[in-house]
Amino acid sequence: LIKLLLEKMGFEVTIAEDGNEALQRVLTQPFDLIFMDMMMPRMNGYEATKAIREKRITTPIVALTANAMKGDDEECFKVGCDEYLTKPIDRSELLEVIGKYLASEKLALVDMARSV
Repeated sequence: LIKLLLEKMGFEVTIAEDGNEALQRVLTQPFDLIFMDMMMPRMNGYEATKAIREKRITTPIVALTANAMKGDDEECFKVGCDEYLTKPIDRSELLEVIGKYLASEKLALVDMARSV
């Protein structure tokens, strides 16, 4: 769902099936923003985020999780996430996070999406 929303907004989206694949993609190509599902198979999002930060990659990482338990957000921040969103993702929260981290030329896409 988030992939479709981002593509409709004009963003290029890359998907990783698990944390290992996410880490490999981040190591081989630059990204403006990473949305990290924290409950992926094999290597979960917590492990992948920690590994990304250990490689000194500073791309903003937004944790996406269905868990809304007390302390889940703290755990995400502890491993290196910059933001924390719970599923189902609220469109306005998503747009706010994107606007916070993307360069001004990409913000025009966010502004257009807000007006739709």
